[in-house]
This record gives sequence, C-alpha cells and structure tokens, in this order.
Amino acid sequence: MLHPRAFKVTVVWTLALLFLGSIVHATESSLACPDWPTCFGSMVPEMTGGVFWEHLHRLVAGGLVLMFALATWLAHRETGDRPWVLRACLAGLGLLVVQSIFGGLTVIYRLPDLVSTTHLTLAFTFLTLATVLAAAAHGAAAIEVGDPRGSAGPPVTGFGPGIGRRLRNLAAVAAGLVFIQSVLGALVRHTDGGLSCPDIPLCLGQVVPPLVNIQITSHVVHRGMALIATVAVLWLAMWAYRNAVPTRLRRGLLAAAALVLLQVGLGVASVLTYLAVPPVSLHTLVAALLLVVLTAVATFAGRAEEVRGPQRSEQLAAGR
Repeated sequence: MLHPRAFKVTVVWTLALLFLGSIVHATESSLACPDWPTCFGSMVPEMTGGVFWEHLHRLVAGGLVLMFALATWLAHRETGDRPWVLRACLAGLGLLVVQSIFGGLTVIYRLPDLVSTTHLTLAFTFLTLATVLAAAAHGAAAIEVGDPRGSAGPPVTGFGPGIGRRLRNLAAVAAGLVFIQSVLGALVRHTDGGLSCPDIPLCLGQVVPPLVNIQITSHVVHRGMALIATVAVLWLAMWAYRNAVPTRLRRGLLAAAALVLLQVGLGVASVLTYLAVPPVSLHTLVAALLLVVLTAVATFAGRAEEVRGPQRSEQLAAGR
C-alpha cells in the first residue's frame, strides 16, 4: 500500500515546515519578502539573507500541498472500504488552503498578532490530522500484512482487556494538552512575549506577577500549561510501563517523556539566551514531535479497540 508511506512523508514534511517557520520568525525574516505570493515581484528572488529563509519556507509550503494532494489521490484509490480516510484528506486539503491564505495575510497586514497565531495554530491542526492518517494507515497495513514475527503487528495488537481504550483516551488528553500549550506558545511568540518574564523559575521576581498586558499574561499561562503537560506526559509513560501496553507503544511513550523534558530545557534555554535562534527554533520542532508521538499512540490504541471488537464477536459466535 502506497498511501501509508505518503502520509508519513507528509508528517515529516510538515515538521520541516514548522521548523523553517520558527527559523523565519526567530531570524526576523517574516517580512523579508514584503509581498505575497511573489517576493519582490518574482517567484525566483535572490536567495540571500532573510529572503532565503522566508522564500524557502514558502517553497516548502507549496511542496507540502502537492505532497498531500498526492497522498489524497492514493487514498482515494486504495481506501474505498474506509470512506472516512478520503473525507479526512479533503479536510486536510482545505486546511492547507486556509493555512496558505493566513500565511499571505500575515505578510499583507504586517504580522498582526491574531492572524499570525492562527497561522501557526492551523499548522499544528494539520500536523495532528496528518499524523492520525499516517498512524491509521500504518495500523491497517500491519493488520493486512500479518507479520508473524510481530514487526508490523505490535502497534495495534497485544493489548490487555480494556487497556487499549484507556490508553487511547489518556494519550488523546495528553496530546490535547500539548496542542493547547503549542497554541499558547504561538501567542507568546507573535505578541513578542518571549522575554516578558526574563527570569526563571520566577517571573519578574514573583510566582505570579501583575498580569498587566497580553505579553506577561500569555507567558505566565504558557509556563503553567507547560507544567501541566509535562506532568501528564510523564505520568502517562509511567502508567504504560505498569500496564499491558505493547512494547513498541511503551517505547513511543518513553520517547514522549524524553521529548517533554527536552522541551522544558529548550524553553528555559530560550529565555536565558534571550531568544537565540537555535533553542527557539528547536523549541517549536520538539513541541511538534511530541504532538506527533502522542497522537500516533492514541490512534494506534484506538485502532486496537476497533480490531478487538470483531474478535470478541467471533469468539462469542464460536462459543455458541
């Protein structure tokens, strides 16, 4: 099956696009091309300075649209028995179109906070959708292959009774927290609130400083949500090791625990280095990777419950 591979490439491509977008903002290159969709009236401007990052970001974004259009076409051909996949793909194409429009608006209206934040929020929304499609397609392919050695099967088989449903719900909640945290991070970034709390772990010398403007408020809430999301991910990883969760998914949740700790470290480094480009850019990338891992785990666990349902019915029928 070709579409699982196309969906996986889409996820990786989206991660690269988010990383590039973070570099564009961190290097203050967002308006290096003052017009849109051209750059200084050309589709092939001189790739120097900030124009390199900004126009490269646009080119990669255009490539993502083409890549996902290919994935949608392959899914249309190969998933006639699962119409929800095609509907999700069409929704994803719609998201990409709206995302492109908001990208243009950020340039045309000179980086308005709400538009820029929405632009990044849509990117994380599309990443989540693409991850669900990639994980669901991979799980379906694993079942069809039926590898007796278990190289393909573990993500959707091997759960204890009721564990799959619980893991799906817990991972979905953790992914939701990470998504909200990412949106708050987008708000901090685009309201220039990254250094509104220049000290750590306090903010302006206080646990809760006066919330006098959007910059300080968003930064404080972002830190608070970071604590909640970190605890949730670490607890989920420990829960998985204490219950009958397939080895591959337990390893995935261990990776999520490592990523969330790395993410906290990058957040601290971003403040202490006064928003240096490497930690700020990696901070966005690691958040996106964490969202991908948790979304994939939730999708695999949900797929396991779908598989167990027919199996229970067959066992009951055989018992009769």
